[in-house]
Amino acid sequence: MFYWLLKYIFMGPILQLMGRPKVEGLENIPSSGPAILAGNHLAVVDSFFLPLVSTRRVTFLAKSEYFTEPGFKGWLKKVFFGGSGQVPIDRTSADAAENALSTAKRLLGEGKLLGIYPEGTRSPDGRLYKGKTGLARMALATGVPVIPIAMVGTNVMNPPGTARWHFSKVTVKIGKPLDFSRFDGMAGNRFIERAVIDEVMYELMQLSGQEYVDIYAASLKKDAADKPKPAEPAQQPDRMPESAAG
Repeated sequence: MFYWLLKYIFMGPILQLMGRPKVEGLENIPSSGPAILAGNHLAVVDSFFLPLVSTRRVTFLAKSEYFTEPGFKGWLKKVFFGGSGQVPIDRTSADAAENALSTAKRLLGEGKLLGIYPEGTRSPDGRLYKGKTGLARMALATGVPVIPIAMVGTNVMNPPGTARWHFSKVTVKIGKPLDFSRFDGMAGNRFIERAVIDEVMYELMQLSGQEYVDIYAASLKKDAADKPKPAEPAQQPDRMPESAAG
């Protein structure tokens, strides 16, 4: 119930006003049955615009930190993200990949639409980054179609690193379902998994028009965080020391 209240009463009207969303290819989302919705990831609001334009409920796998923050603020986040169709996944444990796969299997087995960002994190600069093979493992293990979905303009409405929203124009482009049944029985083959995710990323590049970068976005962010900051130049004294004043 809270999901639909958010969509039609609370969040939906604001998103319509701020983003004036346009959707292309909505007919490519099946009216029933399971599917993986694979999207590029430019901004936090990506997870709001896809459910807004879809006539069916979309469930996302989300990092568990959204659900475990203490205090009243943490409780509000838990209620909001849970109510908006997000399922927590612990990405820090040794079994993170297996937990994500088993959760995906359960949700898809229930006939749901599962939203996933194959880049694994938001793009730091608007480019499209290398996809992680977790999505490929889910697709091969379940046999469900993968539908590429490109968000265009969400990073203008909600610039990376900020919580601000600006009036903008958002377009959601939904591609044709990708069928990987030709790889039946090949789940677990890392070369096949890489071929599958590369095909998904190619379709996202075509839909979004983004420049593709063949490295992981998370690695780029880590390198930037680990890079030592340049030393600040020494400040000049306001006046010369007494001994040098003559």
